[in-house]
Amino acid sequence: MANIQVIQRHAHLAGAVKLEFVNGREGKLAKAVLIAISNQHRGSGEDREERAVSIRWTLWGKQAEHAAEYLGKGSHVNLVGRLHNNNYQDAEGGEVYAIEFTVEDIDYLDSKAESEARRSRHSHNSEASQPATA
Repeated sequence: MANIQVIQRHAHLAGAVKLEFVNGREGKLAKAVLIAISNQHRGSGEDREERAVSIRWTLWGKQAEHAAEYLGKGSHVNLVGRLHNNNYQDAEGGEVYAIEFTVEDIDYLDSKAESEARRSRHSHNSEASQPATA
């Protein structure tokens, strides 16, 4: 199957960006996963209906590291990427059919002040949940 371009505009993140390092052909490679939610509207007038569409995106390399550093739950982004098949065999030998979304381009839509405020709230909440040591 050929790659299909996917665009997700004015999405907000459902949670923190998950960063990990995986073994690649050229050593360790950063991989980040984020869940982006967009609201879609159908119909008009009183019949107008809103529904949330959630897509799991994968970023690689420096792009993944930057996303993990600057994005958090509630961050606003535009994403452009590709959709591709990732079929594989499970432990019992059955075929598993999956599709993946890989980011090619990401636009950070929050201002620097909004981003810093979100990070400080997140670090403050993390410190508050830590038990006090004596």
